[in-house]
Amino acid sequence: MDTHVFANLAQIRILLVPIGAIPQQTFEKYASEIRSFDAIRLGDIAVEGTKDERARFQPKSLATGYLHLSFPSHPPPHSHQALSLLRPSHFPLAIIGVATCSRSEALPEIISQFHDTALDMFPPTGIYPLARNCFVFEEGSSSGISPSGQHPELIIFPEMMGNRKLHIGTLLGEICSKIFGEFGVLIQRLESPLGNEYLNASLFPSLPLLTDLPPSLGSKDTLPPLPSHSSQPEISKSALSKVAPAMKRNSSLGVPTVRKRLSAIGAASSHGRLFKVMADLFLLAGRTEDALIWYTEALQLLKSPLDSIWNASALEGMATIPILDAWSAGHGLQTSTSAGREPWSDIADKLTQATTLYFKVPPSEVENYQYLSYLYCCCVLRHTSLLFAIWSAKGWGPLAFTTMLQPGPTPYLPPTLSHSESTTWANLERLSSMSGIPRTTVSSLLAQVHGPWLLHLGPRERVSVLEAIASTYSCLGYRRKESYILREVLGCILDLIVCGREEDAHTNMRLFGNKGNVGIRLNESSDGNESILKLLKHVCKVLGVNLDAIQILDDNNDPKNHPEADDDTDVYREPFGWPELQIGVVRESVAVAEALPDFLAVAQYALSSLKTLQEFLEPGDQYHLYSTAARAMQTARRRGAMKAVEYWSGRPVVSITLAPLPFIRLPIEKPISALRPRTSDSNAILKGGTDPFLYNPRKMNTQGKPLVVQGEVLEFIVIVQNPYVFDMELQSLSLSTSGVPFESTPISVIIPARSYHRAVLSGKALTTGTLVVRGCIVRAPGGVAREFVLPLATEDEEERLAHKRSAALCEAGRSKYSGLDNFPWERKRSQTSGSESSRSSKTMMFLECKVVPEQPLLRIRRTTVTHGALMLYDGEMSSIRITFENIAPLPIDFIRLAFDDSTMTPAQQALAEGEMSVFETYETEYALIHRPVFSWIKNDSVTIAPGRKVTLTINCFGKVGCTEGTIHASYSYIHRDTSDNKETSVFHTRQLSYPLMVTVYRMLESHGMDILPYPSYPMGTDGNLATNNSNNLNLFVQDNGAWCLFSVDIMNTYGIPFEVSIERVQEDVPWGETLVNVPPGSTSRLVIPLKKFLLGNEHISRPIPTLSDRQFVVDKTKLSDAEQKMQRELFWYREELFKSLRCQWREAGGTRYGDLSLRQQRLTLTMLKTLRTEKAGIQLSLMRSGNPGKPIEQSAGKYHPPCSEPVYLHIKVTNLTKTTLVFTLDVNIDPREHVIHDGILCDIPVGRLEAKESREIEVAICFLCHGRFEVSASARVLDSSGSSSETGSARLIVMVNTDA
Repeated sequence: MDTHVFANLAQIRILLVPIGAIPQQTFEKYASEIRSFDAIRLGDIAVEGTKDERARFQPKSLATGYLHLSFPSHPPPHSHQALSLLRPSHFPLAIIGVATCSRSEALPEIISQFHDTALDMFPPTGIYPLARNCFVFEEGSSSGISPSGQHPELIIFPEMMGNRKLHIGTLLGEICSKIFGEFGVLIQRLESPLGNEYLNASLFPSLPLLTDLPPSLGSKDTLPPLPSHSSQPEISKSALSKVAPAMKRNSSLGVPTVRKRLSAIGAASSHGRLFKVMADLFLLAGRTEDALIWYTEALQLLKSPLDSIWNASALEGMATIPILDAWSAGHGLQTSTSAGREPWSDIADKLTQATTLYFKVPPSEVENYQYLSYLYCCCVLRHTSLLFAIWSAKGWGPLAFTTMLQPGPTPYLPPTLSHSESTTWANLERLSSMSGIPRTTVSSLLAQVHGPWLLHLGPRERVSVLEAIASTYSCLGYRRKESYILREVLGCILDLIVCGREEDAHTNMRLFGNKGNVGIRLNESSDGNESILKLLKHVCKVLGVNLDAIQILDDNNDPKNHPEADDDTDVYREPFGWPELQIGVVRESVAVAEALPDFLAVAQYALSSLKTLQEFLEPGDQYHLYSTAARAMQTARRRGAMKAVEYWSGRPVVSITLAPLPFIRLPIEKPISALRPRTSDSNAILKGGTDPFLYNPRKMNTQGKPLVVQGEVLEFIVIVQNPYVFDMELQSLSLSTSGVPFESTPISVIIPARSYHRAVLSGKALTTGTLVVRGCIVRAPGGVAREFVLPLATEDEEERLAHKRSAALCEAGRSKYSGLDNFPWERKRSQTSGSESSRSSKTMMFLECKVVPEQPLLRIRRTTVTHGALMLYDGEMSSIRITFENIAPLPIDFIRLAFDDSTMTPAQQALAEGEMSVFETYETEYALIHRPVFSWIKNDSVTIAPGRKVTLTINCFGKVGCTEGTIHASYSYIHRDTSDNKETSVFHTRQLSYPLMVTVYRMLESHGMDILPYPSYPMGTDGNLATNNSNNLNLFVQDNGAWCLFSVDIMNTYGIPFEVSIERVQEDVPWGETLVNVPPGSTSRLVIPLKKFLLGNEHISRPIPTLSDRQFVVDKTKLSDAEQKMQRELFWYREELFKSLRCQWREAGGTRYGDLSLRQQRLTLTMLKTLRTEKAGIQLSLMRSGNPGKPIEQSAGKYHPPCSEPVYLHIKVTNLTKTTLVFTLDVNIDPREHVIHDGILCDIPVGRLEAKESREIEVAICFLCHGRFEVSASARVLDSSGSSSETGSARLIVMVNTDA
């Protein structure tokens, strides 16, 4: 392909072609040695000794100029033969075949192949090439190749040649010398009148073969030969007036018929074109001075509008000469340049004038349009390359000349544009500032090339011109202009490839023949596809479309080895580029990939567009791209493609959660210490559980790992999303796990359009340990599986995502780079480079499950409860039986029952709030601990073999307010055989729950509790109580002062009668019972004697206890010390009272029974004084005076002493406690004013009394009148502080009358 070098008019083109079966690498090795000679000194070229026309263009002796060589890789098309005289530098002037040989017998075959190759490349009627040679390099020959009798065009290079490069340079000089000789022969033919007539016959003349032209005419009829060494041609008009012999012009010569007289042939034609051809050949021969002279002469003659193309071509040649001279001199100084103009101004002016002439060529034949367009484009590109070389070289200098003379097959980039930062804005502007040529100047000049005239060019020339435009735009930093041109380049190349492949397919089908109805698909060629697709990706990337957003990977690629892409769909993505333009180029890209065809590329481009341009694509475009990608992947798979596209739809997985296990299958972890015997379960009850084996899902540790069982099916709920307008299919969706082996089966899912979908993935953990769920592995139809990692939404992860969203929003619209440096994927890479390090520093946390060993499974086979409903009376005692069955292959060696009911939660909540008083707290705790609804007798020896059953009995207690309850059975296989014999600190249980509906009827209510002093009854003559009621014998006791009466009212609110009994169960006191039948709707009173008792000071001084392990219970009531002391005393006496009594009921005529609670009754201070035994016992009696005194008579418990007669009041004080106390005595007589006494009545000292010791005191009194008197005595105890308190009292009634 032509690289459009500025100085290509001065470069001799030598075509290098491979001959025979030479390997590509070998050919390139030898061709590079030949191409290393890009310039040869004229003095190094051997001049032939002939003095004929062949010596005209030979270099002078001691010449100082250079001969410039170029080695193209392809010959020009045959259609360009019309330019053979106008532009001789466009054609290879020599052809060199490169071959390898190891034996002499192959040389004839090589030379034959060389001639065949030359005939295929060049038409037989063409002028060029002027020299032909075949270089044969010896390889692998043991005896060497014999050069004897070889063809003159064949040159052999022995394998052992020492200085092969020097020999190649010498041969190239000889070839150039031969070309110069042929130049002389050509000019000699053109100097003839017939030749000059051919040269001026048309706009683009051509000559027949030299052998078809007659030889030079005689001296009388020929033009004088043109001088070759003079500075100015000597041509006279008399010489031009001589006419050559008449010749008939045939149409086969390619010269259009000119209507002129034959006698005027050669006389009326101008010599301007001849001079211009002479100048072109001198320029190719390196003789710039002669070329400049002949160009000057030609320009003076080429003034006609018909010769404007020749005039413009001559101006191009003249513009090339200063560059060659400057390069030869090695510097850019020119003395002829004025101080006010740039050194290249004259060159630019000539090229501008040539461009104008090409553009204003008058209309001619249509077949000439392609040549005119090509010459115009080449001229503009030459002008552009001049300015570009100066701009890239930072000004006029050797580097600019080297750039303009670079003869390589690929474009040459100066060092200023070949480094990594060459396309940065700073570097490009620096070049413009230093060179004095703005980029815009070069760009505006280059824009003149692009126009409708490009359509007249052939495909090859059009590609060459567009390629040169695009590469220049790229170097100037105009990437979008480059992509615009490259889109046209792709169109041209694609037309050539598709048409060529279709022609090859038709040819192959004709060769294959007709096989009836058999379908035939020939192998499609994929040569060049990769380059086209690479160019296509570059164009799309410049326009902001990343076609590599979806990668093509090996089909067997491990999804976990794929680098984690950041596909956070909720992160703001700033748009880039023009969506309309991007959608258009995407359509073109898909069409190009389909036309090649490359099905994987079709799928990649379509899916990449869906991913990156989703918000801009219309629904129809989305459907089209998705269906196109699906068809392409199916076709690629059907044709055996070993690669496929990765998953493309962003991040489909939104969340992964473990589906909750059924309650009966849920394993519960317990410490091994839970198996040890415990003193009390009260603490667990008061804190919210009746047993350590009672599972409460609301109180489980939410931060712990969920427990799953080995070998049992687990279900994970996966939420996937589809943001597109079509239903998206996932061929395979499976879990990505690590840790313990996990066996699961992938599923296929179809996600509805623009929705979230719930999928359930199941599997089994094969061993015990930790199962880590990293995410999901997703595979689209025909694609490669890819892993999407989904970490837990921890605080660190949420903080990272929030920081990422805020950073994206903050960076939106704030570009740190301008132009195309602001690609979204480049910015994303720069932003994520820092975040990756921070993310790697914080370990991501995934969903983890702890896999426990296999567990047994229990079910309830039968129960004695009907319909799961239990109906009880308040306080009723009952029992139910439940039969359990083991349906697992593992035995059960541990089973434990735990219970829960509706009364526990409110009580526990009230205890937790702590707003109750101390007394209320105790009563609440007492109800929870001592009055549970359900209970059982623990039996640790229960075992259930696989497939066996066991029946357990549960006790039930009716508690008012209970509406429902649950029986929980925790079971496990603890004593199992393990291979490692390791002791574990935990074991795992399962729990089976049986809910019950509970109905409790309140049928008896107790109220009106009272404690009364035991009454005094008159004694009979036998000393017993005077009563005839045998039914109330339990109410009569001896020693009335040591007893009291307990009474309570019982009301029956139910519809049937109940028998209610109250029992006396005091220690060291005979058992007693009172029974009463309470009819429906009536109230009955139960009365039973209780023996008084006395609690010690250390007992009643203790604070009110709590049944939990709480150290402090704050009393919400603000009581004084005395009030607190009284409250404690009331509490402890009440507790002792309830321990002495047991109240029960039984259904009249039935079997149901239960307890009747008295704990709702309150103990008052009056009751306390009646119930409590006094510390001192006092007995009063009246004695007559005298020694010894006689007791005064009693009647109905009353004394009848005489009036105005002294009597003695006999007082006996007894210490009833177990400690030694000091007593005093107070006596009170009412009315006191009618009584006289001896001594004091207050603080009568009794003295210190030991335990159970008694002491008697007598006081003389006299009643002065008759009437009723009440005598009372009270004892007080003196403590160490001197204070006293009343501890006992007694009284008697005295009736004084005159009759006594």
